[in-house]
Amino acid sequence: MAIVVNLDVMMAKRKISLNELAETVNITLANLSKLKTGKVKAVRFSTLEAVCEALDCQPGDLLEYSKE
Repeated sequence: MAIVVNLDVMMAKRKISLNELAETVNITLANLSKLKTGKVKAVRFSTLEAVCEALDCQPGDLLEYSKE
């Protein structure tokens, strides 16, 4: 995959668990887990915005382009 999701890195920096973030963002644990592992094909801007707000970060902190 050319887009790398660094959600786990930001969660570790902010010392927040997957359960806490799921509750804060109001997203299911299963969907957040899929996002964290990069097993999603799309992300809604509203979800990305909520995650960024909860983690006090920018979208570029969570998503990275990598040439394969």
